[in-house]
Amino acid sequence: MPERRGLETRFPLKIGMGEKDWDDEQCDDRLSMSTVSRHCFGDDSEAPSFCISIIENMKEDYGLFVWPCSIVLAEYVWQQKHRFSGATVVELGAGTSLPGLVAAKLGAHVTLTDHSSSFQVFDNMRRVCELNKLECNVLGLTWGVWDSSIFSLRPTIILGADVLYDSNAFDNLFATVTFLLQNCPGSTFITSYHNRSGHHLIEFLMGKWGLKCLKLLDGFSFLPSDKASLLSGNIQLAEIAVI
Repeated sequence: MPERRGLETRFPLKIGMGEKDWDDEQCDDRLSMSTVSRHCFGDDSEAPSFCISIIENMKEDYGLFVWPCSIVLAEYVWQQKHRFSGATVVELGAGTSLPGLVAAKLGAHVTLTDHSSSFQVFDNMRRVCELNKLECNVLGLTWGVWDSSIFSLRPTIILGADVLYDSNAFDNLFATVTFLLQNCPGSTFITSYHNRSGHHLIEFLMGKWGLKCLKLLDGFSFLPSDKASLLSGNIQLAEIAVI
């Protein structure tokens, strides 16, 4: 039976998903830990405009789980839908890719990225795109690594959910974000994050890399009550641009 919580419903993976892409010897083990969660968006919770299905696997790494910041950012994308129709969007550290998929559903041209070695994550991204009948580019992009993949990207909007979790990676992240913002003048980086060490650290990094904060919101200030009731923590959302 499905488990329903607000606008999110979780199903065992066997419901609505084939097993043809997995080796037989791995299939049963992965299925036992996998679910398909449905995340719905709309002005009326009883009649949502659309839903996005996400394949999650609790046994694999953190890139195969929908984290709270992803839910917050995806909701913000929905509420800012007028900005995404026809936009060129890159999601950094996309993992299960919920915000990017919402953007694609709204008519954006989306590239989903994650660390270049995250092969299981890329496979999951492709399955999720197919499941939702969406066409997105899937690309390996390691922050701070200047290979050919990054030079062709000219996003008008960059998305990043919970990408500010490892302080050792902050400079590489902001170097990548700054390059992408400079590569497309007028573009914006929209990120949701757990405020673990205070916004002053984000302000320091923005100053270091020549960026400015256009908007700073409490993540719960725009989240519908049925979604907010399922989440916890001090989640903030910031819009960032080049000075």
